[in-house]
Amino acid sequence: MSETAWQANIDAFEQTLRSMFALGGELDEADWGCPTECPGWSVKDQYSHILGVERWLLGETDDGRIRTVANTQLDVEALRGRAPEEILGELRGVIDRRVAVLRSGAIDLAEVIDTPLQRRMTYGDFMRFRAFDIWMHEQDVRRAAGRPGNLAGPAADCSRQIIGGALPFVVGKRAAAVPGQTVVVETPDHRWCVEVGDDRRARLGDGVTEPTVRLRMEWETFARLGGGRVHASAAEVEVAGDADLAGRVLAGMAVTP
Repeated sequence: MSETAWQANIDAFEQTLRSMFALGGELDEADWGCPTECPGWSVKDQYSHILGVERWLLGETDDGRIRTVANTQLDVEALRGRAPEEILGELRGVIDRRVAVLRSGAIDLAEVIDTPLQRRMTYGDFMRFRAFDIWMHEQDVRRAAGRPGNLAGPAADCSRQIIGGALPFVVGKRAAAVPGQTVVVETPDHRWCVEVGDDRRARLGDGVTEPTVRLRMEWETFARLGGGRVHASAAEVEVAGDADLAGRVLAGMAVTP
């Protein structure tokens, strides 16, 4: 990706992180304890997780533990006894320091790094995944607290790119679609067509008029499925075509750990 795209990832990251912080200022005592769609996590736990990861990325943790997808509970447990206002207050400073470092040029965005995702990628590409992760957690909080918002914008666009970009893998590998089958996924503003070629590889294509499966859903439903926040059986999706293949696609859409 280009330097311009990497800077856009940082913009998206900052936008959703500041949106999540502002949202925290609107929450009351009851809101902080609300359960979210991340099993076992409350609204406060969501903020603890984000604070802990960003603090670690700044090099400001002293527990010697690397943050990975396997230990997302680490900071949640460590901050259980902290009051919400303390967590939010610390998050404000972490946001400012993190953004300042990213904007200063001190980090080489072209450097290939080992990420908490347990995948190697450039730091600039990693920031797209940071925007995606934080946006997903922001939406968890918004749904739990009944405060919808920020469903459009740069971080939402990063999320759309990541989930949509994974659809060939979902269709070809997880759903085991066969050559000649096509799956179209539609939200009000976006459309993806996945075609399985004779080589059994699934690719994004230009679209067909009569796909094997057509799935229509709201953008938030698409994001919740891609984030593993809702089971396929509970998602509101309009299905046309091969019901069995449709079920396998919907069941395999989660791209978050």
